[in-house]
Formats: sequence, C-alpha cells, structure tokens
Amino acid sequence: MSSLEMLTLLELTHGRRDTFTGVDPRPSPLVSAARAAIPGLTAFGRRSLLLIVLLAVWEAAPRLGWIDAVFLPPFSDVIASGWQLAQTGELYDDVSASLLRALSGFLLSVVLFVPLGLAVGWYTRLGDLLNQFVEICRNTAPLALLPVFILLLGIGELSKITMVVYSCAWPLLLNTIAAVKQVDPLLIKSARTMGATPQQLFRKVILPAALPTIFVGIRLASASAMLVLVASEMVGAKAGLGYLIINSQYSFLIPQMYFGIIGITVIGLAFNAVLEALERRLMRWKAPVAE
Repeated sequence: MSSLEMLTLLELTHGRRDTFTGVDPRPSPLVSAARAAIPGLTAFGRRSLLLIVLLAVWEAAPRLGWIDAVFLPPFSDVIASGWQLAQTGELYDDVSASLLRALSGFLLSVVLFVPLGLAVGWYTRLGDLLNQFVEICRNTAPLALLPVFILLLGIGELSKITMVVYSCAWPLLLNTIAAVKQVDPLLIKSARTMGATPQQLFRKVILPAALPTIFVGIRLASASAMLVLVASEMVGAKAGLGYLIINSQYSFLIPQMYFGIIGITVIGLAFNAVLEALERRLMRWKAPVAE
C-alpha cells in the first residue's frame, strides 16, 4: 500500500471516529471568542498594571495604618461614597452641570478659534496684525482673570462658559497656526503646478496636512477646559464637580472629595478617548506608525 493510500485511510478513520463519538473537532464559538480575547486582555493588563498597583496600595495603606484613614480613606470607601451620591441624585446633577459647561465652552472655542487659526496661518498680514495681541493673551493665566469674569459677567453660567472658551482658545489657536505654517512647501508647490485653485489648495492640501497638529491643540484644549472649569465651579457655583470637591472639603466629607477628583479624571479620559477616535476616523489616510 502506498503512502498516499495510508494517509487517506488514516484521515477516513479519524473522521469516522469523530462521527461515531459525536465529537466536533472544531472548537466551540465560546472557546474561539475566548482565545481571540486573550491577546487584548493581556495587552490591557500590561498597560494597566501600574494603575492596578496604585489602587491596591491606596486600598491597603489606610487599612494597615500606614496613612491616616481620615485624610486618605481606602479606595473602596471612596467608591461607596460615590454610590451614595448616585443614589441620592446629587452626582447626576453635578456631573451634568460640569459636562454642560465644559462641552459648551469647548465646542464654542473649536468653532471660533480653529477657523481663525487657519486664517491667521494662511494670511501673513493677518498674522502680523494679531501676533502681539495673541502673545499678550496667551501669557495671561485664565485663573488670574477669574475675578474679572465674575465681576463683568456675574457668577452664573455665562462667566464659567466664557472662562472655558478663553482657556481653550490659545492651545487651539497656536497649534492651528503652527499646523498651517508647517505644511511641506513642496506639497503646496506641486498642487499649484498642477493647476489647483486657492480653494482646492486649501481644502485638498493645507487642511489634511494640518489636521494632525490641529488635533493636538484640540486635545490640549479639552484638558484646559476641565482644569479651568473645576476652578471656576469652586467659586460661586451651586452644582458641578468643582463645587462637589470644595463643598466636601469644607464639610469634611473626605471620601466624597476624592470621588469628585476621580470623576473629573474619568471625564477627562472619556473626552480624550472620544477625540482620539474622531482623529483616527478623520485621518484614515495616515499610515500607522510601525512598532
């Protein structure tokens, strides 16, 4: 008997054995899904290892007496206090107030200052006209102007949203101007050589090439929005995560204070994740960086 015939006979025998025993040689969908998820879980575990260690130390240190639990309560107590706030509805009011202010100011600043940055970067005369004014404003700390905004606009929503717009303006404006000025001159020259109109040049060359740097400014602006918002909510506010933090400190509700800080961090991470996803979607043409 030849080797080919022996191989065929063995395959048939194996197939009959599976048929007789009723065993499907293919893995079940659940097993396949578990195997596919293992690499992702492993990568997530590596990235989150330091965070897990820090949370474990936070939980253990007060319980073992290494740190006074009055000033640094265990992490589980902080989460429990947040759950109590959620049950009473206070957490929803504070988070919704902060999100409304942050998103309103952030989106308004993007709509206003990204087009302005594109114009300033593209038109040299406009840039020369506004350069000194931009330098003065960007070197004036937003928190230093908080009393001015409160005096002029009151302690209501307008002053807080205006503070967010002001703090977001300069990362957006400066990064957008730099993005336009750093476009490769060869790209511009090639497009003009091929007969591109000014509108086509801006839409097809300048804007796509500037998008990565513009998104850097957008992400920096989102971080500035949360920073300034929290500070403004600590003065003359009746709701918001900044109000929750300062009110908890005055009332010596330390677990609630820490939960407010964690809430701000989570919102900032969520903002950044949304912006990263939007950046990947708008720049699918960009080649991924080789690891």
